[in-house]
Amino acid sequence: MVENTPDNSGADATESLAYKLERNTGGFFNWLDKLWQKRFFRLFLVFVALCLIGWLLIWAIFARDLPDAKTLQQYEPPLPTMVRAYDGEPVHSYARERRVQLEYAEYPALLVRAYLAAEDRTFFEHGGLDYPGIATAIVTNISNSGRPVGASTITQQVAKNLLLTNEVSYRRKVREAILAYRIEEVLTKQEILELYLNQIFLGRNAYGVQAAAQAYFGKDVDELALHEMAYLAILPKGPSNYRPEKNEQRAVNRRDWALGRMLANDWITQAQHDRAVAQPLGAIRSRGARFERVGGYYIEEVRRQLIEQFGENEEAGPYSVYSGGLWVRTSLNPELQQYTKDSLRNGLLRYSRGKGWSGPINKIEIDDKWSQRLASTFIRTDYADWRIAVTLNRQGNGAEIGFTDGTTGRLNGAPSKLKSGDIIAVSPAGGSRYALRNVPKVSGGMVVQNPRNGRIWAMQGGFDDRMSSFNRATQAERQPGSTIKPFVYATALDQGMTPATIIVDSPFCVYQSAALGRKCFRNFGGARGAGEQTLRWGVEQSRNLMTVRAANDAGMDNVVNTIKTMGIGDYKPYLAFALGAGDTTVAKLTNAYSMLVNHGRELQPTVIDFVQDRKGKVIFRADKRICENCNQDEWDGETMPRPRPAGKQLMDPMTAYQMVNILEGVITRGTAQNLKSLNRPLFGKTGTASGPTNVWFVGGSPDMVAGVYMGFDQPSNMGGYAQGGTLAAPIFKEFAQKAMAGMPKTPFVAPRGIRMVRVDRKSGKRVFGGWPSDDPKSAVIWDVFKPETEPRRSIRKEELLARLEARKAQLRAAKLAARNRDNGEGRSNRPAQNDNDFLQDEGGIY
Repeated sequence: MVENTPDNSGADATESLAYKLERNTGGFFNWLDKLWQKRFFRLFLVFVALCLIGWLLIWAIFARDLPDAKTLQQYEPPLPTMVRAYDGEPVHSYARERRVQLEYAEYPALLVRAYLAAEDRTFFEHGGLDYPGIATAIVTNISNSGRPVGASTITQQVAKNLLLTNEVSYRRKVREAILAYRIEEVLTKQEILELYLNQIFLGRNAYGVQAAAQAYFGKDVDELALHEMAYLAILPKGPSNYRPEKNEQRAVNRRDWALGRMLANDWITQAQHDRAVAQPLGAIRSRGARFERVGGYYIEEVRRQLIEQFGENEEAGPYSVYSGGLWVRTSLNPELQQYTKDSLRNGLLRYSRGKGWSGPINKIEIDDKWSQRLASTFIRTDYADWRIAVTLNRQGNGAEIGFTDGTTGRLNGAPSKLKSGDIIAVSPAGGSRYALRNVPKVSGGMVVQNPRNGRIWAMQGGFDDRMSSFNRATQAERQPGSTIKPFVYATALDQGMTPATIIVDSPFCVYQSAALGRKCFRNFGGARGAGEQTLRWGVEQSRNLMTVRAANDAGMDNVVNTIKTMGIGDYKPYLAFALGAGDTTVAKLTNAYSMLVNHGRELQPTVIDFVQDRKGKVIFRADKRICENCNQDEWDGETMPRPRPAGKQLMDPMTAYQMVNILEGVITRGTAQNLKSLNRPLFGKTGTASGPTNVWFVGGSPDMVAGVYMGFDQPSNMGGYAQGGTLAAPIFKEFAQKAMAGMPKTPFVAPRGIRMVRVDRKSGKRVFGGWPSDDPKSAVIWDVFKPETEPRRSIRKEELLARLEARKAQLRAAKLAARNRDNGEGRSNRPAQNDNDFLQDEGGIY
C-alpha cells in the first residue's frame, strides 16, 4: 500500500533559487563592501566621478556651442572679384584681402615642408594636438604672467582661423583643441593643409601663400626659390616682426632657422641649405594691384552695378563683390579707354590753358604727420609726369612742398593765393625743383558705345577719378542744348514731315500763360531768320526757330514722348525742351544716338557682359536672347540659327535712318564740318546750352558712337566763344583719329522701304535733269524719303503753259488730219485728250 504524501518539489525549487540569489547577491555586495573598505577603490571611484563631472563641465563650458567641423568640407574662403576686359584679359580686382585659392596639389612639396618645419613638424603623425608642445606651453604659462602661449598645430590654427575668433584666453585654447580633434575626423591631412595654405595671413594684406608669393616676390608659388619659401614659412607667427622694410636682418635670421629645421628633418640636403642661407632676403617693395591701372571711372561703374545686384560683403550672400570670388567679363576695351581718357583730358587742358591757376585740389592740416595725412586722402594722378604734393610753407616767390613718401622739394613761382596745406599737382623741373600744374576746373564726360548691341567700350567721367570720383558720364545731369534736336525732328518726320519739308526760319513767339506771358525764341547767337528752308537745312545749321516751329507743328506732347521713349529724360511739353532745356547725361544721350543707328530698336547700355561664380557657373548674362538650335551637335541642313533681335522697336526704322542721314549732313555741311577731314561716313550733332554753360557732341560711325560733354560742376558761363563745334567736337576728333584708324569705311545701311530721291538741296524739290556730285555743297543731293512721301516732278508755270499750248496745237493738228482721213470713212471713236489728261500724264503740279 502506497501512502499519498504532498509534493513539495516546486516549493523546494523556488526556495532553492531564492537562496541562491540571496547567496550570490549577498556575495557580490559583500565583495563590494570589502572593496569599499579599501582606500584605493574609494579614490578610484572619486576619480571616475570627477572625470565625468569634468567632462560634463567641459562640454557645457567649452564644447556645447562649438561650430560643426563638417562645415569645413564645404568651406569656401573669401576671394576677390576679378574683372576682365572684352578680350578676357584681367584688368582689375575688387578685394579687401589679397587671396588666391589653390588646390593642395598645386603647392610645391618643398614649400609644404618649409611650413611644416616652421609650424608643425609632426603634422602627419599627430591626431590634431601636439602633447609635448602643450606640456611645455603649460609650464611656460604657469611661470609667466604675460600673454598666454600655446603649442598650436596646423589643425588648431585652421580651427582658430576658420571657426573661432582671435580671443586670447584659455577658454579659446580648449575650444580650439576640441575642434582640432573633430577636424581631423572629417578632413584628410591634405585637405587641412590646403585650407591652411589658402587662409593664413602673411602680411601685406596677403591671405594665403599664393597671394603672399606675389606680394613679397612677385612670383607664383611654383616659381619660388628655396630661400623664398623659407621666408614665407616664418610669417604666420607674426608678419610684422619680419617686415623686409624694417626688420630685414631679423627676417634673415628667422629664415635661416627654418632652413636649419628643414635640414635637421632631412627634407633638404646640406648643399641646398648652404645655397639658400647664402641668398639675400630678396623681397620686393610693397606694391599695389598686379594689374596696370586702366579705366578708373569705368571700373567704378562696374563695381557699383555689381554691388547693386550681388551685395558688397559675404553677409549679402555667396556672390558678394568682396568675398564671392566672382569672374566678371566686361565690355571694356583698354585701348579705346586710353584714347577716351587722353582725348577728354587734352580737351579740358586746352580750354583751361591761359586762364591762370584754378586753385588747390584739396586741403589738409600741416603738422608732423603731414605725409600720412596726404597719403590718406588717396588723391593721385597718372597724367604725364605729374605728382601730387602738399604745400608745407611759402618761401619768397616759391614754396616748400612735400610728397606722400615723406620727401620734400622746392616749388618754383608759387602764385600768391597758394597757402600752406594746399594739395596741388606739380611736375619735375630739374633736381629737387618742381613746377606748379593746373588741374582744370572745367570738367566733362565721355562715353563710347557699340550701336549694334549697346555695349559700352570706354567711359571717362572727369580729368582723374583719384582727384574726383564723381562720374560726369553717368551722374552729371546737364542741359544737352541742340543735341536734343534730332529727336524733335524725328517726331516731326513721324508726323508727316520729310527732309524736304519747308519750314520758315523767322521769329516765333508763343503765349505761355497769364503768369509767364509771351515767349519769343531766337536763333543761337541772335542770328536773323533765313526765311523758307528745308527741314534738312534746319538740322544741319542747328536753327532754333525752325526747331520750335517743327516741334509746335508736330505737337510738344509727341516730342516729349519721343524723348522719353528713347530714354533721354521725362520732360513737360514746353517748347523750351525742344531746344535742350531739360537735363540728361552723356550716357543716356549716347545710347539714344546709338538707337538711331540701330534703326530705332531699343538698346540697353551695358558695361558687364556676364558674371561667373568661383566655379565657373554663369550667374548673370547681359544678353538674355535665346538662340534655338544654336547648341545642336550636328548640322540639320537648315539655315544657320540666329538669336532674335533684342529690344523693342522704339522708333520707326525709316524715321531713325532719315535722321541719321540728315545728321551726316551736319558733318559735311553743318556745324561739325571740322570732322569732315576724318574722311569716313560719320553722323553727329553739336550742342551748346544757354549761357553757354555746357558744350556737347554726340555722333560717330555705323560701328562706334561716342558722346562728349564739357562744363563746370557748378554750371557757369564758359565764355561767349564756347560752342559744341569748337570745344566738344575736337575732343571727338582726337579720339576718332586713333580709335577709327584702320577700321573699314562702312556706310550707314538703310532699312527696307527707304527711297533715295534726287532733290534740289536748297528748295527740296525733286530733280530729274541733274545728278549729285562728290561736293557736299552740290546743288543736287540724294535725300531719303518714306514710301509715298517723296516730292513729285515739278516745273515752272510758264514752262508748263507753253508745253500745254504746244500740246494743244498738236492735238488740233492731229484732229484735223484725222477728220480729213475720215471723210468717207466715218467718224473716229477715239476720245479727245483734255487738259486734265495732259496734266495727269505730266505727273501733276505740286
